[in-house]
Amino acid sequence: MSRALRMDRRRFLKLTGAVAAGLALGLDRFGAIAHADAANFEPSALLQVSREGSVTLWVTKTEMGQGVSTSLPMILAEELEADWKTVKIRYAKLDSKYGDQDTGGSESVRGSYDRLRRAAASAREMLVAAAAKRWGVSPDTCRAVNGAVLHAASKRSALYRELVGDASKLPVPADPRLKEPKAFRLLGQSPPRFDIPSKVTGAARYGLDVRVAGMLFASIERCPTHGGKLVRYESAKALAVPGVQQVVALPNAVAVVASDTWSAFRGRAALDVVWDLGPLATLDSAGIDAKFRADAELDGAVHHQVGDFVAALARSSQKLESVYTVPYLAHAPMEPQNATVLVTGNRCRIWAPVQIPGWAADSVAKELGIPRENVDLEVTLVGGGFGRRLYHDYLIEAALVAKQVQGPVQLVYSREDDMRAGFYRPASLHRMTAGVTGAALTALRHRVVCPSISQQLFPGSLKNGVDRNISDGLSDWPYSVADYRAEHVLSDPGIPVLWWRSVYSSQNPFASECFLDECARAAGKDPLAFRLALLKDRPRHTAVLKLAAQKAGWGRAVAKGHGLGLAMHASSGSYAAMVAEVSVEDGAPRVHRAVIALDCGQVVHPDTIRAQLEGAVIFGLSAALHSRLTFAVGATVEGDFDGHAILRLPEAPSVEVHLVASSEKPGGVGEPGVPVVAPSVANALFAATGQRLRDLPLTLPS
Repeated sequence: MSRALRMDRRRFLKLTGAVAAGLALGLDRFGAIAHADAANFEPSALLQVSREGSVTLWVTKTEMGQGVSTSLPMILAEELEADWKTVKIRYAKLDSKYGDQDTGGSESVRGSYDRLRRAAASAREMLVAAAAKRWGVSPDTCRAVNGAVLHAASKRSALYRELVGDASKLPVPADPRLKEPKAFRLLGQSPPRFDIPSKVTGAARYGLDVRVAGMLFASIERCPTHGGKLVRYESAKALAVPGVQQVVALPNAVAVVASDTWSAFRGRAALDVVWDLGPLATLDSAGIDAKFRADAELDGAVHHQVGDFVAALARSSQKLESVYTVPYLAHAPMEPQNATVLVTGNRCRIWAPVQIPGWAADSVAKELGIPRENVDLEVTLVGGGFGRRLYHDYLIEAALVAKQVQGPVQLVYSREDDMRAGFYRPASLHRMTAGVTGAALTALRHRVVCPSISQQLFPGSLKNGVDRNISDGLSDWPYSVADYRAEHVLSDPGIPVLWWRSVYSSQNPFASECFLDECARAAGKDPLAFRLALLKDRPRHTAVLKLAAQKAGWGRAVAKGHGLGLAMHASSGSYAAMVAEVSVEDGAPRVHRAVIALDCGQVVHPDTIRAQLEGAVIFGLSAALHSRLTFAVGATVEGDFDGHAILRLPEAPSVEVHLVASSEKPGGVGEPGVPVVAPSVANALFAATGQRLRDLPLTLPS
């Protein structure tokens, strides 16, 4: 979901004027500009300095626990030189004046950094100019510090709240001067997060906490097979369940509406439904695997190519080939999908946890046949997303039910709904081929076989059949190999897929980093030294890899039966490396220690970054050791955490986080930690046992 975010300084900010509340600076969204250096300016925020002295930021990104409601105000306050104690936040409802309100691709901080800094710097310079004009001195002799403007020579000072009226009358600086990173006082610190107190007290409002007067609750029965259709249903038994109010037909589904969720679930269980199981009724995991393996024999669409891989392979003294596989996975957020909707005439109100509110509102409006401007969407706190709430099927379902009920309805997914009727991280097969001559890697090809998320969601969107998202970490593979080829073969069994935390970077490095270890062993080289020799002119990759290795004590003697493994990957504008220490206990892998290093550029809130990386390790270990979805007779088998298991507390390793000090622009944080987990663990298992496991989840042969 990444997108390039650029701006034209000449079209930067417009002053809203002197308002009753004080100085307000808005960032407006502009369309195409007919200049050679024109750019689209999409996301927006609103900064307000009140006459009472408070500074307010309207947070236009969804708070999913990643701490964005604190990190974004910190950027603003730093550049504004605001007193942090005066900073307040408000969560923005969906509104075109804010521009892009998408939350995904680890974009929130890195995509907002420049815009918020410039907005705050403009406000700061206007406040300084207002004070200088009042005192009859040059602005260059004044400076802003902690919510006030000072003039050292005359020892005069003025608080921001005293200056907002005068500042509002001044022109907006076309190119405000930004602070040097060495002058930062707030960024790099970890003040208490704004979202934590309400979560501790229970006052925080998630989607499931929404209550509207007269609200009913809905649960939806869907076809058990993927691609099946509704034939007919009988509602009498469901309507006989106490609390059930209505039974509503949807396209290929049936909704039971009741006075409470338990009654809705019980009424749904009482339905008599006949399904057409559809074209995938015989699909199973063995068939999917067979299809992937057959398609792996085909030449793929090329993402990146240097040199002549075929010729270089033929000249190599050793030829290596391995196949790695990665399963379908559910997002499985702790808060299942839900949405509360009220449809009144041609207007619709929605309260829901969602990551792309604009796309969601557009889709609901289209489905209901009402104007887009008649959809009012309030984004709640999100109890876990991992990409699942980038799509909005559950909002459309809730809206269709609410339209028929003619009153407010909260649709609630059960855990089984969430896993069996949702969208999944794509499965993939990776056919790896390499040539090694002496101690050198002389040729490498990475062929990915998998379905395309883009093709499923936006049919016909691929140019020449190439999905550039699939090549995450492949087309920009950092290791220097003279003859290298990255390609993909699109293979889609028909299972619905969607973006998942770190998307294709959650899969590709498992194959590439493990296979690189295989190549290092074939070359007789230490895996760390082998990588470092291939990282030519890649200082940030090299630094993060060295940091993780140094902190983990790479090369040290480990306990008997233990092994160390490492992996490195860059994604979402950041660079991550991890060293895992692993052994085998009771026939299963046991991860004792995870040392993860990250270069995410300028650190905004280090505590939040550490929390994100700790979460990424646990999330990645769940996928590496336990989680998978299987299919039989066209249906998803697993429906809860008993089958699609996650890491439990007794299994959790010691996690050590190390951040590279940097003044580069911020990179992403939420996703870059995940890709290095599985390959570092698999490489450590090989070091401990001599067994190379190439399929996730990692399972030792009995």
